Amino acid sequence: MYVRRVIVGVSGSAGSLQALRYAAEMARSDTAMLAPVLAWTPPGGELADRRAPCPELRLAWTEAALERLSRAIELAIGGPPAELAFCPQIYRGPAGQVLSELATEPGDVLVIGAGRRGAIRLATSKVSRYCLGHARCPVIAVPPSQLALEAHGLHGWRLRHRMQARDADLHAADA
Repeated sequence: MYVRRVIVGVSGSAGSLQALRYAAEMARSDTAMLAPVLAWTPPGGELADRRAPCPELRLAWTEAALERLSRAIELAIGGPPAELAFCPQIYRGPAGQVLSELATEPGDVLVIGAGRRGAIRLATSKVSRYCLGHARCPVIAVPPSQLALEAHGLHGWRLRHRMQARDADLHAADA
């Protein structure tokens, strides 16, 4: 299969960062263009924005989306890769729809994060499910990193802390 462009959905989540790393390696190996895409919708949704439009807020939301995409690129691959054709983009709209509509050219491949819990989570992820059902190109769902599976946020810390405390209690009881 000839790969011309690797489009990757980026939200800033751990899963999307892993997908961006995978997409960058794929683009390198196939000498393809890497196109990270962040899709965004206004806080409160499109209806709320239409009811009370505010150009200043729209500009702030657009700038925030650009900043989020730049931050994700920095975290995942250390910034724009010098050795690749690179075309980061932001679009206003639902992520699944935006990604599926972008990936329509011959040679396109769409890379998405599979979610926190791998294939099981993929079945319930709206963006993943939409892309798998509507994309007109190959879609690669990248599972999360082992670190994301083991601990995500405060909940992961709480679970590890409880297990460590339980193990310490068991060890003290044995002594």
